[in-house]
Amino acid sequence: MPTDLTEIQPTERRVDTLLRIDTESGDSHLLIVEAQSKKDVRKPAGWAYYVAHLREKYGIPPVLLVTCQDRHTAAWASQPFRIGPPQWPTLTLRALVLGPHNGPVITDPSAAARDIPLATLSAITHGRDQNAPAILKALAVALKTIDEETARIFAELTELGLGNAMAAETWRQLMSVDLSFFRSETSQRLRAEGRAEGRAEDVLLILDTRGIEVPEAARDRIASCTDLDELRTWLTRAVTAATADDLFTEPEA
Repeated sequence: MPTDLTEIQPTERRVDTLLRIDTESGDSHLLIVEAQSKKDVRKPAGWAYYVAHLREKYGIPPVLLVTCQDRHTAAWASQPFRIGPPQWPTLTLRALVLGPHNGPVITDPSAAARDIPLATLSAITHGRDQNAPAILKALAVALKTIDEETARIFAELTELGLGNAMAAETWRQLMSVDLSFFRSETSQRLRAEGRAEGRAEDVLLILDTRGIEVPEAARDRIASCTDLDELRTWLTRAVTAATADDLFTEPEA
């Protein structure tokens, strides 16, 4: 077998969430958070790679935290995974597993605010429970009591942990109410729409200020456009355009 283990063709490998935890005593460790929705026999080898790679890269002890939303998956993920021949396993991987069997149900906003990391894990592990909406509402309220950067971390961790559970849509709706500290798919889309709307208004304002008549069809086309690059082009052309139609026509060289 070849002794050179260098990967010439890089393989993309991404953990769900990676956090560095610094304790008051001065110790540090890495927390690898993986959301697992079902049993996957290929996953333990990938987890072992994450642990070894991060230990080598940062020189900090890693902890693998696996969150599950059903007891069956949690029981599977809790077992020790041994890599190597049965008579002498070279590596034993043990994950810290949280699921509905050992995760608390936190529906009180004040309790969630006292321990936001635990409230986040409560939301993730009970994402398929009937209590999920109440847990998510409590967490959403609690996140408003801390600084935006920290809130963003836990909000994104929650969205990743919920995966494709129905509660994920509830969470996105809750977070879209306050877009200042959340970068979910929903909030990014809404902010992009807001930027497009503002740029369209700028285009029309320039044309109106310059006394350029804008037919109703052209006004509707500008106002309904959501392509920021195209709006930027129209904004540039609006400064020198003689008519509204000039916005949509490539100028001659």
